[in-house]
Amino acid sequence: MSNDDFKEVDNTTNNIDTTDTTNSSNNSNNSENKQTDYEDICYICRRPESVAGKMIHIQPNLCICNDCMQKTFDSMSNGGFGNFGNLGNIGNMDFSNMPNISMINLSDLPGGIPSSQKIKKKKPKEKKAEPILDIHSIPAPHRIKASLDDYVVGQEQAKKVMSVAVYNHYKRVMADNKNKAEAEKKGSSVFDGVEIEKSNMLMIGPTGSGKTYLVKTLAKLLDVPLAITDATSLTEAGYIGDDIESVVSKLLAAADNDVERAEHGIIFIDEIDKLAKKRNANQRDVSGESVQQGMLKLLEGSEVEVPVGASSKNAMVPMTTVDTRNILFICGGAFPGLEDIIKERLNKEASIGFKADLKDKYDGDENLLLQATVEDIRKFGMIPEFIGRLPIMFSLEALTEDMLVKILKEPKNAIIKQYQKLLEMDEVKLEFDDDALYAIAKKAKEKKVGARALRAIIEEFMLDIMYEIPKDDNIGVVTITKDYIEKKGGPLIQMRGTPELEDSQNL
Repeated sequence: MSNDDFKEVDNTTNNIDTTDTTNSSNNSNNSENKQTDYEDICYICRRPESVAGKMIHIQPNLCICNDCMQKTFDSMSNGGFGNFGNLGNIGNMDFSNMPNISMINLSDLPGGIPSSQKIKKKKPKEKKAEPILDIHSIPAPHRIKASLDDYVVGQEQAKKVMSVAVYNHYKRVMADNKNKAEAEKKGSSVFDGVEIEKSNMLMIGPTGSGKTYLVKTLAKLLDVPLAITDATSLTEAGYIGDDIESVVSKLLAAADNDVERAEHGIIFIDEIDKLAKKRNANQRDVSGESVQQGMLKLLEGSEVEVPVGASSKNAMVPMTTVDTRNILFICGGAFPGLEDIIKERLNKEASIGFKADLKDKYDGDENLLLQATVEDIRKFGMIPEFIGRLPIMFSLEALTEDMLVKILKEPKNAIIKQYQKLLEMDEVKLEFDDDALYAIAKKAKEKKVGARALRAIIEEFMLDIMYEIPKDDNIGVVTITKDYIEKKGGPLIQMRGTPELEDSQNL
């Protein structure tokens, strides 16, 4: 081999080394860019790195700013600890004379250290950022309703109201951003034009009618952050339970701690009827009327301090400010007992004269909640200030047997399709007779818990089928009949390769 050959080998190895180093450097740069999207927060003063300066990392999830570290050592020296030992230089401070003091491992404390001690950095104002929402990216109300029709059966009026309200809300958000941009160009804090107010929603409907499912589907279609919380765990500040601001904290977590994205999200507060005023006024109502009063500022729109990565404020978690002015609040509840208040009002209106209606006229009306008014909600126990901040109020219909049958088979993720998918994995085809579907709907209607009863009933009679089918590889088709639902017979079993059906009573 000549010297020239050795030179060529050296060059190739050098090229390989340089490419490896460039790849590794690119990977490290990518990871650094991901890290720079978030800034550290001082564990003591809670100031972010952009305000307090460079942080001193004590543990992986714990950092302290230079000011707090200096104050800590000053207090130790004033308390009679004498000279500090050989800690060397920390930041801009020299502690070469400090004694050997063992630090406490804060991760061993009962509360521990929160895992998310970082907040996403805010984008600089001088850079023109792309708009989060665009009028062309938001579907029109009829398209929103058409998408909801693929997942939710019935509730035409409710879907129409929600589609229009959400579309108008995001038009309002974009108009607000446009006005701000025009005001910044003019150098004025006041912008011209009409300012559109927020329209929060109050959803009333019997249990199992699809209140939560409607909101989940809506947020999935719009691709915006959604937080679903129960009002039952909320209490007044200072009492055991979740703080009122925790509903915004959940939205912030759903937006990956991105404040700008969270400020355009949707918050659904379920079981809002549990916040009604208690009848007994002798004791303090810390989880009822007090919570309604505390939520007024959230619904109206204000800047609130919320904990990051926790449900309550304490010294172990950082805080950030979220503006709720552009957050859409949807409150929902079953309002049990509201029917009696509506009946009382309707009977008073039609109980005078010879042509008065009978008092039991409205007893069999399942859709009595559709006639609910603001006065009925106030009598139920919701304070007027709270109702006034929920201007859009609508009710959901009670589910009929026909609607329950459609829920079983029509939506994209219908219950029957789910079980057919499960049996497909065992190479078995599952079919349902129409009479069997109506028998299931009739049983579900008797339970009076809405669509939630459907899965409970199907689970009951599918248990034996799901247990026995994996035993026999020759089963090809299973047909559920009305007799099997009513426990008068068994399902029809068709074996592989045989066109005729066999009636199986043993499953």
